[in-house]
Amino acid sequence: MRPARSCGRRKLPNRPSPLPDTFYWHDYETFGADPSRDRPVQFAGLRTDQDLNVLGEPLVLFARPADDFLPHPQACLVTGISPQLALERGVPECEFIGRILRELALPGTCGVGYNSLRFDDEVTRHTLYRNFHEPYAREWQNGNSRWDLIDLLRTANALRPEGIEWPLREDGYPSFRLEELTAANGISHASAHDALSDVHATIALARLVRERQPRLYDYVLGHRDKRSVQSQLDIAGMKPVLHVSGMFGAQHHNIALIVPLALHPVNRNEVICFDLSADPAPLFEMPPQQLSELLFSRSVDLPAGVQRPGLKSVHINRCPVLVTAKMADPATAERLGISGERCRAHLAALRAFRGRDEKAFTGKIQAVVTGRNFAPVTDPDRMLYSGGFFSEHDKQVMADVRASSPAELATASFP
Repeated sequence: MRPARSCGRRKLPNRPSPLPDTFYWHDYETFGADPSRDRPVQFAGLRTDQDLNVLGEPLVLFARPADDFLPHPQACLVTGISPQLALERGVPECEFIGRILRELALPGTCGVGYNSLRFDDEVTRHTLYRNFHEPYAREWQNGNSRWDLIDLLRTANALRPEGIEWPLREDGYPSFRLEELTAANGISHASAHDALSDVHATIALARLVRERQPRLYDYVLGHRDKRSVQSQLDIAGMKPVLHVSGMFGAQHHNIALIVPLALHPVNRNEVICFDLSADPAPLFEMPPQQLSELLFSRSVDLPAGVQRPGLKSVHINRCPVLVTAKMADPATAERLGISGERCRAHLAALRAFRGRDEKAFTGKIQAVVTGRNFAPVTDPDRMLYSGGFFSEHDKQVMADVRASSPAELATASFP
């Protein structure tokens, strides 16, 4: 089949950033769904060049379960990996993550997976942290980066669906489950929830999108870095952009027209935006604490008939997909259920509200997103996000810990 081209459609902007030297496609199987608490049990990784040709042999590792940790039974049923199997085939977690880090930290590497930013990268970070490694450096040092294929698929479904088969869930909306996408598109995926099988399936999906929608593939890949994302979020001008995210839901094609409102007061990698399909009136009328409670409540806990405020954070260091609003031409907007008239009215109201007192407007928006209280984490193994970044002294002490034998650790003191 020849690649499906979008004749007569508006061209996507050119790629502003270079390709990585290589991609390192990887996947974890874990003994639970919480990356901070549950442990990885299997890892598979495979390197490709820029054109998705395989380089070398895959790395497949099992991690030996710790004596003080119980796997979740459901996880064992899903993966087919029992604690006994992991104990037989596995290596200690410190060796497990050390070998993974050598691959992910190779200069010029883009670490990529399927839903990896929200899960696999968190597993990597927490496992590095538990084993006295710096948890973030491999993501950005030496020309390294990261990416996630799931939002590329969501973008293709919303804006360039031609040439790809889209399986439907029981409710009639598209499914983005890896095993269902591969089955619908005739891609071999014999052992779903086996790490290496999932890696091969993810690479095959990337090849499919690259073949059928090459300009879209290049655009999303080329705009994964934070500087490119930042350049598309014009807070001062309140310029709308299309944003693709699973947070919008399949019923909205995982896409919305948003407008950036303010920087997060603490996390400089977070831009607070507003979904222009939502009515901004509650943002004007309610106090910050009430808005915060609604924003962070579970859907089942919201009062009948009450909607969440339309606030949505974009994390510029998590490869968010942003596309010019011009891509929502009338036909596309109608298919996606985006009302231009409604969005323009809401944008005008937001601009008018900010125009009355810009400082107060920004302060209120920031107060809403910082009004959430989290229970303090007291387990040392799970305190990755409980403090600041490691100092150079911290990193040296961590290196000393990793270099010490068990006997030395029993008697050593690390200031």
